[in-house]
Amino acid sequence: MKNNLLYPLLIVIASSSYGILSTIVKVAMQHGFTSAEAVSSQYIIGFILVISIFIFTDRKLPRPSKKGLLILICAGIFTGTTGIVYGESLKYLPASLAVVMLFQFTWIGLLIDCALHKRLPSRPEVISIVILFIGTILAAGVLNVDLSDIPIQGWLFGFTAAVTFACFIQFNSRPVEGVTTTSRVLIVSSVALIMISIFLSPEVIWNGKLFLQGLWKYGLALGLFGIILPIYLFSIAIPKIGGALASILSAIELPVAVTVSVIVLHEPLTFVQIIGIVLVIAGMMLPTIVAQRQQKDSLSEAHS
Repeated sequence: MKNNLLYPLLIVIASSSYGILSTIVKVAMQHGFTSAEAVSSQYIIGFILVISIFIFTDRKLPRPSKKGLLILICAGIFTGTTGIVYGESLKYLPASLAVVMLFQFTWIGLLIDCALHKRLPSRPEVISIVILFIGTILAAGVLNVDLSDIPIQGWLFGFTAAVTFACFIQFNSRPVEGVTTTSRVLIVSSVALIMISIFLSPEVIWNGKLFLQGLWKYGLALGLFGIILPIYLFSIAIPKIGGALASILSAIELPVAVTVSVIVLHEPLTFVQIIGIVLVIAGMMLPTIVAQRQQKDSLSEAHS
């Protein structure tokens, strides 16, 4: 029973750490850095942290199979791509609407998981997704946003971010033999760093902004909460519970993002947003609660 609750808890912690990132980026922007520079620092410092952990723990190069290596490369590609396209969506969409678009990964991830396993969504999963969708709209405060002047690029980038994040979760649900957790995170973060270096701002390394102008402080926080903690925990937990439940549990990112922005940035919080946060948490917990009850019933029948 403890193990059954442990892995969902690890997903919740990992997703909660993602929820902190937007506030850290906003604080970095308040201190004169761009969002692209902040995100680049996240992957650069994150890679430095991962390789430091690797040197002090594993030291031996991983030897995954060709299939396993392909899984890790794809996970890294989708990690980096999510950061890139979500940043692009913020150029066209209000922040609240960009969050709503990103959080379509919950039902997209469920559909991908159902397609891969050739099954239909269960009733608790469907109910959970509906509750999450309603809660996301309320919690993001998107009801008062004017949608008439939003260009098509914003919708496309926002939806693409949702698809790539859902794919990242699915690839992380695949176990890879011959690779430790640290080695897995090292490969994923390396590929993500390459993606970010191609499309964002790798020049922060040599123009002095990263280490001489203080960007490293935000990169350290972003690397810890955006690379180390979530990818480690996802790598441990998602193979144990599957991509569908992981997608649903990852919805905790939105309430955390809203709460942290209220505390740190003093952004307003309405009663409607509070209701949305409660709905998101309820929708997120529903599949786990149902699974726990079903397990209790099956154990009771086995002992009777």
